[in-house]
Amino acid sequence: MDKIIDIEDRIPTLRERRKKRTNRKFTLLLVIFLFTLLGLLYFQSPYSHVQSIVVKGANLATSDEYIERTGIQEGQSMWEIRTSNAEEILLKNEWLQDVTVKRTGLTSVTIEVTEWKKAAYIQSEKGFDLVLENGTVYHSTQKMAPVDAPVLNSFENPKALNRMVKELAKLKGEVLSMISQIESVPSKADPYRIRLFMNDGFEIRAVIPSFAEKMNYYPSIIAQIGDSEKGVIDIEVGSFFQTYVDMYNPQPKEEEEVEETSE
Repeated sequence: MDKIIDIEDRIPTLRERRKKRTNRKFTLLLVIFLFTLLGLLYFQSPYSHVQSIVVKGANLATSDEYIERTGIQEGQSMWEIRTSNAEEILLKNEWLQDVTVKRTGLTSVTIEVTEWKKAAYIQSEKGFDLVLENGTVYHSTQKMAPVDAPVLNSFENPKALNRMVKELAKLKGEVLSMISQIESVPSKADPYRIRLFMNDGFEIRAVIPSFAEKMNYYPSIIAQIGDSEKGVIDIEVGSFFQTYVDMYNPQPKEEEEVEETSE
């Protein structure tokens, strides 16, 4: 009886293809096994856990406060972190303009915060709170001295406060740095009247809606007045200057002498 021979054994090319196909299958299985093994080793190693958390842009709150609010902790699995959830939690704070939470490297997390800029200070029972550019009043746990922004006084009307802050954001930096205090002095006719006390000794009377537009010309206004006499600059409607002497200590009019005539 004749021996049956596989056709692939008779044809060398077919036998070679079968060998290569077997090798590819074995290689694929080996790669899958190695990746699975490496994955298990990685998740069991410290390289899959958070080892450092970096906060960038923190000025109002401390880095530790921001980290605590996100709930991210060192030693936590890198893959348990939900960056979008952490961003959403932080953005609930009204003093934050933008937040980005991301994994950096194998074991680090970076939290980047963009805080609203400081526009002014406002007096409180415990000292001074910050008024930010979006109108938020930030109650700091630290005692602050109002040295780099004006102090707002008597702003009982929230609308007036918000409009005032928006106007301050439009001021040139050099003009903003010249303002010491801003006081709300509303009247029945105009709830947005204000009075400013400048670092150079002048007093300004203005209204909030046109405040920034007119105050940005302040350096040129005082250049025309000169430094010899201080006084009040009224920019509510036009631009009017009166010295403190003329405004607060007006000279009495000379009394006319009346001669009595006797008949």
